[in-house]
Amino acid sequence: MHRHAGLRAAFLLCALFAAPLRPATANPPPTLDWTPCASPAQSGFDCARFEVPLDHRHPEHRRLTLSVVRRPAEDPSRRIGTLFFNPGGPGGAGTRDLPAWLPLFPAPLRAAFDLISWDPRGIGDSDGIQCFPNAEAEAAFFDGIPTGSFPVGSAEQAAWITRFEAYGRLCEARNGARLAHVSTADTARDLDLLRQAVGEAKLSYLGVSYGTYLGAVYANLFPRGVRAMVLDGNVDPVAWNARGTGLSTALRLLNDIATGRTLDRFLDLCGAAGPGAGEGACAFSAGSPAATRAKFAALLDRLRQGPITAEGVSIDYAGLLAEMQGVLFTVEPRPGGFRGWAFAAGLLQALHDAPAAAPAASPPPAAAPVPEAEDPYTSPLQDLAVECAESPNPRRGAAFRRLAEFAVGRGGPVGEVLSWGDEPCSAWPARAAERYAGPWDRNPAPVLVIGNTFDPSTAYENAVAMAGLLGQARLLTVEGYGHTVLLNPSRCAAAIESAYLIEGTLPPEGTVCAQDAAPFRRGAGSGPP
Repeated sequence: MHRHAGLRAAFLLCALFAAPLRPATANPPPTLDWTPCASPAQSGFDCARFEVPLDHRHPEHRRLTLSVVRRPAEDPSRRIGTLFFNPGGPGGAGTRDLPAWLPLFPAPLRAAFDLISWDPRGIGDSDGIQCFPNAEAEAAFFDGIPTGSFPVGSAEQAAWITRFEAYGRLCEARNGARLAHVSTADTARDLDLLRQAVGEAKLSYLGVSYGTYLGAVYANLFPRGVRAMVLDGNVDPVAWNARGTGLSTALRLLNDIATGRTLDRFLDLCGAAGPGAGEGACAFSAGSPAATRAKFAALLDRLRQGPITAEGVSIDYAGLLAEMQGVLFTVEPRPGGFRGWAFAAGLLQALHDAPAAAPAASPPPAAAPVPEAEDPYTSPLQDLAVECAESPNPRRGAAFRRLAEFAVGRGGPVGEVLSWGDEPCSAWPARAAERYAGPWDRNPAPVLVIGNTFDPSTAYENAVAMAGLLGQARLLTVEGYGHTVLLNPSRCAAAIESAYLIEGTLPPEGTVCAQDAAPFRRGAGSGPP
């Protein structure tokens, strides 16, 4: 998951927490008029728009328009069909991420399949959830609130809770009934219409992060509609839907544990690599794992006293922890702003070497008036509309102070990033009109489930849980680091994915692959120590 995208331990195995879904009315598939995409970032792709019902149970009523992209199979003579891709989130825009990540897809899949992705309802260039008229209005509203990290201290926490309560009211006023119709079940039904629109009898699908949950929902809503499905970097469906635990979504999914242990592993590997700037070294190393952990703890202590400016950029305690949570997603630099572990080590060393800056003197200001000129844009908070409406969270903002303490105790300081990220759901005004919460074993077609052992966003335990829940599934373990195998390639895993998606061949039970590029190690393909 991009924002939660971190995740969890044992959960109550309750199959249904919501009322059973009423069958959706049969909808005619949309028609797609493909034209070459205009954006240079989508060069070589075709673009289209298609309509879906706002409410699949009442397709005769209001419609939504979604954006979709297609990359034709590179070898038409070997073409098998269409492979649908969801990049996760919730909130991932496929029209952006598929073109950016295309080189990471195994070559046999690029040759044999048309690759299609889309911006799900409420997200990106599709009819989106717009809570402000423009980006400037959103920035003005949240002025003084650390939306990119988390609040520190009672004053910031109170301001955060109050501001996000107001945010929920604004979103309801601007979006109305649409807020109840951006659920994963709604998107799964959109995907089935898209499958029909391109003429595929059954679905071939690759979902990463939250896209694994979407895949599981699809496979159980349409149990005989799956040809082949790869779920990479998994979200535990039971944990996503679990009520009565007292935990927020990210903590039920073990995000705090996953991020904390990956950060610890980063520091240990950095310390073992030794200091330096060359291949196989780590800029932040203090010469041993224990000394490097102590060095990081000392840096956090400095930041608790005030921000540090390095290379013209000021960063505070919460900002560094949020940066570390995100930068651990990929071992090496990847398209889409992923900068890798060497960057993280260099950032930490630069902060370590820099003098402290003067601390900020003023508390967060009240929400500022916002400009009203309409200029639709993609908000980084669109994912809240999906999660908050369907995944249970505590309904009191103050509860997240306790959850932050719990997350720090379980996953270390970085746990606060994950716990406060769910707090806006405490005052979210909408509930999903259609929500799928199980059962999860209805799929007769085998599914390939993949998990990295040190994934900082979707805990490996989630992959084990997903493989055990689905009716037919095979777990592929990758001994490696970072969020998803797609973003942290393994030649071994890529060959298995390709054989499964093209030929239907699953790996033997218990198969384990190595990652191509291990952090702070010379060469590639050696795997983690």
